[in-house]
Amino acid sequence: MQELSGLIRDWAEELGFRQTGITAPDLGEDEEHLTRWLQQGYHGDMGYMARHGTMRSRPAELLPGTLRVISVRMDYLPGESGNPADLLEQPEQAYISRYALGRDYHKIIRRRLQQLADRISDHIGEFGCRGFVDSAPVLEKALARNAGLGWIGKHTNLINKREGSWFFIGELLTDLPLPIDEPAGNHCGTCTACIDVCPTKAIVAPYQVDARRCISYLTIEMRESIPEEFRKAIGNRIYGCDDCQLFCPWNKFASVTREPDFAPRHSLDSISLAELFSWTEAEWLERMAGSAIRRIGFEAWSRNVAVALGNAPTTAAVLDALEARRNDASALVKEHVEWALLQHRQKHSAD
Repeated sequence: MQELSGLIRDWAEELGFRQTGITAPDLGEDEEHLTRWLQQGYHGDMGYMARHGTMRSRPAELLPGTLRVISVRMDYLPGESGNPADLLEQPEQAYISRYALGRDYHKIIRRRLQQLADRISDHIGEFGCRGFVDSAPVLEKALARNAGLGWIGKHTNLINKREGSWFFIGELLTDLPLPIDEPAGNHCGTCTACIDVCPTKAIVAPYQVDARRCISYLTIEMRESIPEEFRKAIGNRIYGCDDCQLFCPWNKFASVTREPDFAPRHSLDSISLAELFSWTEAEWLERMAGSAIRRIGFEAWSRNVAVALGNAPTTAAVLDALEARRNDASALVKEHVEWALLQHRQKHSAD
């Protein structure tokens, strides 16, 4: 098993994973943390978080016979000419979470995990395993921490001491009794940068995020009207929010991804809100093919862009973009367009 463990790490590296760790599936303390989080209602409309019950913190309920979890991570920060934080100071431009600029990571990492499983089976024969990437009821950050890939920061993202936090994680649940790695220690110390910069104060306490206030939740998970109390704080963030990572001191060590599929597509790393709002649904569907963004649908996307246009400078391009969709077929989009236009009228009155 020791020799196999070394081979697994070598194969994972060949497949593009930056680091591999192995842990047991025991998550008792994390189950208590999850239970308290759910009881406080911090999951908002994400009912699936509660529906899965203890399965999320008990991998053996998801895959009977699970003895170990092989956890992997892959960098996704794209190479850019400038600092992505500078985009937040350009309110006429769109800010999209860096993880979503390229191809959908779910498919890429799931395929690589299957290739890793195939290499193991080629070497030892059939064995029990199942791969997961973000979409299954698994406490993957806790497992990755236990496998030594990093610690869970005060913003609840995983941080690696040498690589920061701009990476995806995935895992293979397996019945192989592999030797396990040491968990990663916590190195947040007294730093509160992520808490201080959160635009909507969603990090309500260290290691506790109220999803109902989080811009990632508001722009990705929610399908209804965005509460007005958060709209101005959203700024130009139209899909997710990276602020807690952008300003985390540990990300000075982050590496640019080596994966070509994570490179920005359709100029999404540098594109105006007005241009995005001019896309038809057909154009949007075509350009978002193979992207993680596609799952929110054109209506929610348009809602998000409308809010950002309401926060943008009052220019002819911004006003024309909003007026062009004032009578949008979607009542949800119309509501947010009217709110956006009101913001510009109020600014004009104040001037």
